[in-house]
Amino acid sequence: MNKELEHSFVEQLQKHQNIVHKVCRLYTNNADAHNDLFQEITIQLWRAYPKFRGDAKFSTWMYRVGLNTAITLYRKSKRRINTQAFDTVQFKIKAEDYDDTEEQQLKLLYQAVHQLNDIEKALVFLYLEDKDYREISATLGITEVNARVKMNRVKKKLKTILNP
Repeated sequence: MNKELEHSFVEQLQKHQNIVHKVCRLYTNNADAHNDLFQEITIQLWRAYPKFRGDAKFSTWMYRVGLNTAITLYRKSKRRINTQAFDTVQFKIKAEDYDDTEEQQLKLLYQAVHQLNDIEKALVFLYLEDKDYREISATLGITEVNARVKMNRVKKKLKTILNP
């Protein structure tokens, strides 16, 4: 590939790399898996970049490629033996006056989201990223109405998980 295309890709990736990190956080349980998925998503983005037409925003296209890559690898990993999640081991030393309420709520949310199927995870992720249903539907390749219906079902499912 030419240097101009490579430069453009690197610039866009650096600008929007948090999207990839968020996708990785959603679909992995430890730092090594996060790094592996980040690398795989980056490779898939690079391979697909010459075909990026600009019909949608780069970030929307990046969500789509990233989520599709994560979902594909997530489905493959379901066939493997599960290991202990990294964040179940506490290495932090907390000050006595430290309020970890927000951290605990976030941890509970991630635990609940990890119980969802791959499409539901992607839907919640995009919703929490303040994407509108039009962009969610475009990213996931479903209709806007379907995105709304699925999101309402996922909200009910999460309430059940979080408030048994």
